[in-house]
Amino acid sequence: MKVTLAGSLGHIGRPLTQELVQKGHSVTVISSNTERQKDIEAMGATAAIGSIEDVDFITSAFTGADAVFCMVPPANYFDHDLDLLAYYNGLGNNYAQAITQSKVKKVVNLSSIGAHMKEGNGILQGTFYVESILNALPSDVAITHIRPTEFYYNLLPQVYSAKAHGFIASNIGGEVVNAWVSPSDIASVIAEEITSPLAGQTVRYVASDELTYNELAAILGEAIGNPDLKWVTITDEQMREGLAAAGMQPAIAEGMMEMYAAINSGLLYEHYNEHKPKKMGKVKMKDFAQDFAEAYNQL
Repeated sequence: MKVTLAGSLGHIGRPLTQELVQKGHSVTVISSNTERQKDIEAMGATAAIGSIEDVDFITSAFTGADAVFCMVPPANYFDHDLDLLAYYNGLGNNYAQAITQSKVKKVVNLSSIGAHMKEGNGILQGTFYVESILNALPSDVAITHIRPTEFYYNLLPQVYSAKAHGFIASNIGGEVVNAWVSPSDIASVIAEEITSPLAGQTVRYVASDELTYNELAAILGEAIGNPDLKWVTITDEQMREGLAAAGMQPAIAEGMMEMYAAINSGLLYEHYNEHKPKKMGKVKMKDFAQDFAEAYNQL
């Protein structure tokens, strides 16, 4: 197959590119970073260097592909001029226009847990709108929306609190169950969807492990050599104020707090719980704990 991938060689893009190339597919990787070209070509793929803000560029990169992978790259939450919803809508519309103009008929879109919600999901609201934009494409365009649960590496900033205070904290209760996922497990599912026959519009959740936050703290504590590491639940207000004090844009700090509050209430995971993956990914929290310990020991 001829496949075009957005996302450069990031956490998901690198293992995804590697897997597709190894399986003999012709892969083009979109990147805005000219320095990535050599890395992309060294993996046996073709580099398409340009910006996903440029519809003509995306259309050119998509033209001739049997399937494309779309994603909205992470935004800078500390940019106080960022309009997060406009950012998602803009890129969603760019992808939709490029898909239409290039006549691509198979699309795999990286979405997120919570994308079923139009509101109440905080910073994930944009994923609902991107899915809606792509779902408005003609019916002969097959689309799979990949909805990962929370990424393990979102826990890495907690190394600072673990080191300084001996606890990690959020506005989520210790007995709340959350599902976590590794980028490599996401990449495997995306590769599977890209290379499988698709029809209509479907949603597929991806998760690697499920556990309570108290269990999470115990696993991370063991990895860093502090078996007494605790999970501490703070208020929504404390969560929002802490993020804003760290320099995060206040509106996005509010959205982050709202997202975590939706995990705490169970609202964010209602649809996931009804459509869980048939098989969990390979990478477990105990595996990620080694990465957490490495970051912890570097402080």
